[in-house]
Amino acid sequence: MHIAVLAGGVGGAKFLAGVKRHLGWDPYGAAPADTDDEIVAIVNTADDIRLHGLQICPDLDSCLYTLSGQADTERGWGRAGETWTASGELAGYGAEAPWFSLGDKDIATHLVRTRMLDAGYPLSSVTAALVARWQPGVTLLPMTDDRVETHVVVADPAATAGDPAPLIALHFQEWWVRHGAGLTPQSISPIGAAESTPAPGVLEAIAAADLILIAPSNPVVSIGTIVAVPGIKQALRSATAPVVAVAPLIGGAPVRGHADVCLAAIGVESTAEAVGRHYGARSDQGLLDGYLIATGETADVPGVRVSAVPLLMSDPDATAAMVQACREVAGV
Repeated sequence: MHIAVLAGGVGGAKFLAGVKRHLGWDPYGAAPADTDDEIVAIVNTADDIRLHGLQICPDLDSCLYTLSGQADTERGWGRAGETWTASGELAGYGAEAPWFSLGDKDIATHLVRTRMLDAGYPLSSVTAALVARWQPGVTLLPMTDDRVETHVVVADPAATAGDPAPLIALHFQEWWVRHGAGLTPQSISPIGAAESTPAPGVLEAIAAADLILIAPSNPVVSIGTIVAVPGIKQALRSATAPVVAVAPLIGGAPVRGHADVCLAAIGVESTAEAVGRHYGARSDQGLLDGYLIATGETADVPGVRVSAVPLLMSDPDATAAMVQACREVAGV
């Protein structure tokens, strides 16, 4: 099997661990040396941000750390066994971004990435170098080597009470992490996406796949940004492999994160059916052939085969069962 997966960060990484388990691999280690199977993850990079002069790629790093067994599973992000000496020293200088702390081990990854980028290597080559060290068992591809940033337009929280608040644009990370997605978004846009091109290997992975999966990642700021890169949506629509998405909502709410807030910003209801219709059927210029929703729910998505199964990614085995259900609804 050649499986291509569109994925965001933490949820996408957990889903990829289940794909590995489905193929009989260690979900947190390298791929077996004798396997002919392949997993390629096309990962959102519109969350990337520069802090302290370092290029940080949260979604790529969540996949890298999780799939190589290096993630802090209790905190839900970053490296296991992390220390915070550098962040503590920055705070002593009053120079830390306290809403986005960087651990010492994590900083090493960002230093290597930034050094390579500044030397002229594209992000795809940098990511391949990091993968070569950590051996996550999955080929990790950034959606693009170009700069794309998700910006969120909100009313200025610093405006004087009683006065009409002007609208300002925040980097996604500042809105998501610093403000906890608590500022009502007027719009969410992947700035630079229209001018970007798919990273090397992205279109080829879609064309070569036997099965294409859309992870239960945020439909707006993860999956939405990936398909906003010109050429990717077209490649999905013309692929010979079936495309199956997993609903990112259970009972109308995300298990983690603020997908419901993001969906409201683009006028999509926070239901599995609404997300399925937002993706649409490939037979009608959309993305999907199949769609998984949670047990006990129903969804009418014209032109798409819908199956209700348990969707809680409690462990790699439970997630592997979801992947098997994807194959069944896809008929592969």
